[in-house]
Amino acid sequence: MDFATRLKPTHLNLLIKVAESGQLQRAAQMAGMSQPAASRVLADMEKRMGGPLFERHPKGMQATALGDLCIRHAKVILEEYGALDEDARRITSGQSGRVRVGAVTGPAVGLLMPAIRSVKASAPDIEMTIDVGPSTELVRGLVEGRFDFVIARIPPEYDSRDFRLQPARSEIVSLLVRPEHPLAAEKRIDLNDLNQFEWVVQEIGSPIRQAVEAAFHEKRIATPTRITNSSSLLVVLSLLESTDTIAPQSEEVAKMLAHGPLGTNVVALELADPIMVPPCFIIRNRFGQLPQAAILLINAVFETL
Repeated sequence: MDFATRLKPTHLNLLIKVAESGQLQRAAQMAGMSQPAASRVLADMEKRMGGPLFERHPKGMQATALGDLCIRHAKVILEEYGALDEDARRITSGQSGRVRVGAVTGPAVGLLMPAIRSVKASAPDIEMTIDVGPSTELVRGLVEGRFDFVIARIPPEYDSRDFRLQPARSEIVSLLVRPEHPLAAEKRIDLNDLNQFEWVVQEIGSPIRQAVEAAFHEKRIATPTRITNSSSLLVVLSLLESTDTIAPQSEEVAKMLAHGPLGTNVVALELADPIMVPPCFIIRNRFGQLPQAAILLINAVFETL
């Protein structure tokens, strides 16, 4: 074991070069060392292995059975060294490794997924872990070290000075309905016309719900009362399929559902005045250092903005 720990890649390479060339002088040149140094290395290896590794003949050097054994293992070890070097290069350059990122729903669709597709096109070996959830859970996960960065809003219980913040896009709320809805073909719909319908809305306190309620309050209109609370898209789509329910969603999600490849049978109402949600931020820990793979992804997110 002591001998194995003293072996260097150059020693193993010398063994292979001697076997390939059959001449110590030529092998030394190929291994990048002088012939005296090569002779010392080979003699030391033979002493510690307990026997000759090569037989010396007038026509050159030929490996013994012990030499063949050492050469076979040397090739495996050097191949592993090469793989280690390549893997390390890919990780340090961001071409490999892991990224853990979280986002609220709208930016997950509109910002994060295009960025991930872009990164995957050039670095397919990066392993992505993506969580979608409310800002409170995402920022808590960032503080606990479960995310490299998140796209969310800073909850009031956190100090923004503990993070690095870069503004992302503002969100627009779209109101989804089924195509047969009485208002589906109307133009410049007023909020007054919406109170008579059922709504399926995210839980109290969610940014989209707060934005919808603020829009009603701003126009001095009572907020909808016939409400089902749910953040589940499966629940939303189920209700939209068979009722005249109205479902507020981020514009990115609405476009994906109404015009994307999913083939969902929904449309967005055309409102007289848009409903806006306060912007999200790209958030990372102030004192943490991002791995290279995460740097590739966050730069791709910035390019998507």
